[in-house]
Formats: sequence, C-alpha cells, structure tokens
Amino acid sequence: MAHFPVLRITIFPDGREWITGRLMPKDLTERQNYGISASLTTSDLSRCLPSHKTGNYLSAWLAKANAQKLDAQEAILVDAAGNWLETSTGNLWGWRDGSWWTPPMIAGILPGVVRSQLVNWLRVQQQQVREEPWTPELVEGFEAIAYTNSVVEIVPIHTVILPIGQLEYDPYHSSLQQLRKFFIAL
Repeated sequence: MAHFPVLRITIFPDGREWITGRLMPKDLTERQNYGISASLTTSDLSRCLPSHKTGNYLSAWLAKANAQKLDAQEAILVDAAGNWLETSTGNLWGWRDGSWWTPPMIAGILPGVVRSQLVNWLRVQQQQVREEPWTPELVEGFEAIAYTNSVVEIVPIHTVILPIGQLEYDPYHSSLQQLRKFFIAL
C-alpha cells in the first residue's frame, strides 16, 4: 500500500495468494469529468470463461491495446452477434427511455462487484434498471453511456469508434449524476 493506491488480491483454490499493485490513471479526474472515447472490438477478443474471474485478462489487454492504436482510451468487447458486453476494464451502463440499461450476466460479462451493488442501489432509489443484450440497434438510441469499476468509479464515454463510423454520446448528461451519487454514498 505504501507504493500503490490500488491492490488486487487473487486467492487461488489451493489457498495461495497473489497480491499486485497498480497506480491510478493519471488523468482519472479528466476522464470522469469529460469522458473518453472507446473502440469496438471483434468477437474473438471476448473474455475466456467470463463467469469466473480467472486472472486471464489477455483478451481484454489486447483489445485495449488495439483501442489505444486508434487513440481511444477503452475497448468495448462484443459477442459473436455484435452485442456489446463490457469494456476491457469495467461494466457498461446506458441511459435511454428514462431507464438505466446494462448487459445481462447471461451475455457473458464478468460479474462485477460494483455492477451488482449499483443495480441494487438504483432499484432502491426507484430507478428502473434493464438488464438486456446491447444489440447494435439498441446502442444507437442511448443518450449517454459510461463504464464503472471499483477503481475508476464512473467514466462517461462520449465517442465509440466502430469499424465504419462512430457513435456519439453526451458525457455531461444529467442522468450520469445518479451514478455518481452511488459512489458518493459509499
């Protein structure tokens, strides 16, 4: 902890532990305030065994490296049908039709701790949360999208680079304040 503000602790089935440290992104406040761009990946870079946190983040790491070649800060992983699943480092959230949307667990996303807490918290706040596949048609109707994880909390996404063209979202949308309130309440 003296050297890294973020610690990842992995406990193996045989009881061994592996502790690694990470730094916070240097531009985290800027990302949280103004949003980032992300690029859509190909389905071959989806996570292996997504229902288990295996520690194998190679596909997510490769997806993010490819996104950075396009000057994007994140990658959005997709399934074989082109449905959006998650980012290379977090869970997706979208605002549309007065509701929050997030891809369902059965789609093959990692079971994020923050995601499950946020779903429950939003429902307690009387907010509708729709857990449905993010089809290419659905994502075109979002007003705002963001991703969350336990380190960055919430980061809006203003641009998604597609194989052909891009989608634009509002990184200042008022709905994002609801998600920010969750992290303030922690």
